Amino acid sequence: MIYQSVELHNVEEVRKGESSQGVRLQRVPEELREKLNPGAQLRMLQPDNAEIRFLFDGLSCQVTLASEGQTRLTVFFGDFDSRQRFVIGQQPQTIEITRPAFLDKLPPEFREKMGFSPGVVRLILGGPQRDPVWFFSAQGKNIRPPEKNDLPAWRYLAYGTSITHGFDAEGPHLTYVGQTARLLGADLINLGVGGAAHCEPELADYLANRSDWNFASLELSVNMIGFDLKEFSRRVSYLVNRVASSKKERVVLCLTLYPFFLDFGIKPEGLEYKAEPEEYRQALREVVAQCQLPNVHLVEGPELLTNISNLTADLIHPGDYGMVEIAKNLTARFQEFLKKD
Repeated sequence: MIYQSVELHNVEEVRKGESSQGVRLQRVPEELREKLNPGAQLRMLQPDNAEIRFLFDGLSCQVTLASEGQTRLTVFFGDFDSRQRFVIGQQPQTIEITRPAFLDKLPPEFREKMGFSPGVVRLILGGPQRDPVWFFSAQGKNIRPPEKNDLPAWRYLAYGTSITHGFDAEGPHLTYVGQTARLLGADLINLGVGGAAHCEPELADYLANRSDWNFASLELSVNMIGFDLKEFSRRVSYLVNRVASSKKERVVLCLTLYPFFLDFGIKPEGLEYKAEPEEYRQALREVVAQCQLPNVHLVEGPELLTNISNLTADLIHPGDYGMVEIAKNLTARFQEFLKKD
């Protein structure tokens, strides 16, 4: 989405407030968000892997933002981490972005295999702090949105739970989907919904109807252990078939549950679940087997995360080591099926 003089990536709608001069960034349109479960309605307002992108001339520029709480902002120039970090608070805050000294001097031959042009400012939102964000303005010399050749040619769409959303990663670029996108040279569309990946049919239709992605992973879904197996299978089947049949040249990987505390015999008091983790995995295996579309492939979560010490101490969310392991293994699985021209 182009707004003012910048590109808003992983943002499908902006909403103006009654008294604010800014606009709130939303990862999905309001019409869809209102049809999702209450948890997903909240999570889709969190801006994880949403980006404000632009190019500018000169040594620095200014961007004004606010958050409905606190939100981490990580600054990249193309594929390069600038090491500039900010926490956006509730009052409109103008941050100054300083151009790194050496990037303009980098010879062209070193840029050829990069997904992003080094001149593209990428203000990546989300991470340990991830409240909804309001964008006001970007000011500087000749601020302009990136062009097509400044960005990766391929786009990777990821749907799933808080693990996809990015909980417990140190930054949005360190999530397993962020790292997978980088390893594959792709642009990430992150539609993780922490605690609320319930596979609504309206969401399935929305993902299928989007024309801006080339391959996808569907993490399905530890958030649904409160659903009985019949309802789990019904929802997952519609999602997988609807998304995969929309364009059969788009590769779709379906990820079974990652290892978590129930697999280890730990049953927290008050937790309600309708079946064992392996039964949900088997249900997804059957859905994929029955789908019979050539672009759909099953990937076992326990084969992506093999070392349980790569989980955090809650025994469900991967830590940074876990994100690295999943990204490495998921990238290898995608490479089995993706063919670049």
